[in-house]
This record gives sequence, structure tokens and C-alpha cells, in this order.
Amino acid sequence: MSLDLTPVWLTLKLATLTTAVLLVVGTPLAWWLSQTRSRLKQIVATLVALPLVLPPTVLGFYLLLLLGPHGPIGTLTERLGLGTLPFTFAGLVVGSVLYSLPFMVQPVHNAFEAIGQRPLEVAATLRASPLARFLDVALPLALPGLLTGAVLAFAHTVGEFGVILMIGGNIPGETKVLSVAIYDHVESLEWAQAHWLAGGMVLFSFLVVLMMNLLGQRMRRIGHG
Repeated sequence: MSLDLTPVWLTLKLATLTTAVLLVVGTPLAWWLSQTRSRLKQIVATLVALPLVLPPTVLGFYLLLLLGPHGPIGTLTERLGLGTLPFTFAGLVVGSVLYSLPFMVQPVHNAFEAIGQRPLEVAATLRASPLARFLDVALPLALPGLLTGAVLAFAHTVGEFGVILMIGGNIPGETKVLSVAIYDHVESLEWAQAHWLAGGMVLFSFLVVLMMNLLGQRMRRIGHG
């Protein structure tokens, strides 16, 4: 039995890049949602949470339209000389970021709201700038939420299938990630290869849930302390 591990490394690469992008994009967004009184807050929060209830194939379909050669984003990327994003690894990253966005934003948002205004008000009385209050007060206090969001986003990206297949297809070495490889092995009746990859996913999922439970216990201890 020969087992190609390329989809495994491609999946880990995709999950790592997606998590990094979500940390950079999702953290300021979660902070804005926790602090703003804008009328747009509920609309933005709803849009962020939409992938939780939207079928992955629907999201993938509209991403294909937007990023394709006739879509507004696809037209822009072609004019910039970047080509189109569907059926490329970059397209997978874009789709994964959008699909996993709520798994990053919501835990971080909750962590920021749990801080309350008191520590920020104390920092303001010490003449700390808004940026300093965010970097030196809010982020350290919200670290458990950041870790939770990062773990959830990484794990969710590893297990993606519908969006990945719609936006990336099944190109070996480029867009054929672990979930698609398992599907291929099952479709080809290659049960042994499917067992190895699927069993690895079961073990990975168990470790993620265990890590989340331990992290939750740690957060409760900090809260009681």
C-alpha cells in the first residue's frame, strides 16, 4: 500500500496560513464589535456568523462567481496581473478565511467583552492611548480567547470539504487537501488508504477537543482566581 502524504502537508500549510490571516484580520474585527455602538454592528456580526449556517457549497458557489474571470474580484485580479483565484492554493486560503472567520471572531469577541470597561478606563486615566490600551491591556487579558479562536480556526480549516472542493477542485499538489484525498480514496474503493487518513483525522479531532477542554478549565480557574 502506498500512501501519498502530500495532501496532509498541504492541509497543514493551508490551516496555518488561514489561522495566521484570521488572527490578523479577526482580532481587530472582534475588538471593534466589542467596543462599537454603531448601527452597523448587528449587520457586521450577522455577516461574520453567516458561514455557521450557510451550506458550504453555497458559499463556495458564490465565491466562484466573485473570484472567477467574470466576477468583480476576478476581473480586478486579472487586471492586476494576478490571474484568477479559483482552483489555486491562494483561492483555497481566501475561501478558508471566509469560511472559518466566525470560529476566530466569536471566541475573541467574547473574550474582549468579558474584560469589561474597568481595566480600559484605568489605563485611560494613566494616559494610555487607545492603541496602547488595546495592545497592553485588552490583548493580554483576552489571550485565552485568542488561543481558543486560533485552535478552532485551525481545526475547522483542516476538516473543510465543501468550500474547498467548490473553490479549489481536486488538483494534486495544489488544491487536493486531506478531506478531498479521503473522498478520492473512498470513491476509488481504496479502503486502506482512506482508513489511514480518516483515522488520523479522528485522532486529530480528539486532541483538539481535549485541548479545548483543558483550555476551558484553565480559563475557569483564572476566572475564579
